[in-house]
Amino acid sequence: MLEKLRERLQAHAPRRLRLDLPQAAVLIPLVARPEPTLLFTRRAAHLSTHSGQVAFPGGKREFDDPDLLATALRESREEIALPAERVEILGRLSDVVSLHGILVTPYVGVIPPDLPLTPDPSELDAIFEVPVRRFLDDQRTHTDVIRVDERDYYVPSYRQDEHVIWGLSSMMLVELLAEGFGMPISLFQRPDGELRHHPARRMSAS
Repeated sequence: MLEKLRERLQAHAPRRLRLDLPQAAVLIPLVARPEPTLLFTRRAAHLSTHSGQVAFPGGKREFDDPDLLATALRESREEIALPAERVEILGRLSDVVSLHGILVTPYVGVIPPDLPLTPDPSELDAIFEVPVRRFLDDQRTHTDVIRVDERDYYVPSYRQDEHVIWGLSSMMLVELLAEGFGMPISLFQRPDGELRHHPARRMSAS
């Protein structure tokens, strides 16, 4: 599964957005288990913004970061104690813009199983894994409909125990599933099942 993913991501041409916005990067870590999993984090409940939200490790680019991949790897080390040398980068996905006007670049990497990862308690209160197969089987609980610049995005929402995976992380996940695993899924095709509509918003001006 992971070898085919590597081939597909190397052939993928992700969309690059030329927007004058603050930059950030995340790492989408695939854990190389016999049944591969995706690793997620949950932001600590005491934080003033995004508390309790599920995300991939990552954050804003700092002045000393030579590029956005360095940002993703630095943030992963700071947030979950993931050594950069244990990450095999397979490729990147398309840029996305967060609700707060931050331009986020996702990188996909493979990490070994059972690393001694620990969440930084100042930022996170959980690290957890979800089998990739669960997403390939499209076990969504519902679909959030988010209108951006007059276009509807159909963003799946998943539940893993007490964790809810939705929003920006799910948008990245859809591209990973479609481009990396060949799954017939799209943010722009209305799926079956329950739809939950959210207020329309506009992308920040370039």
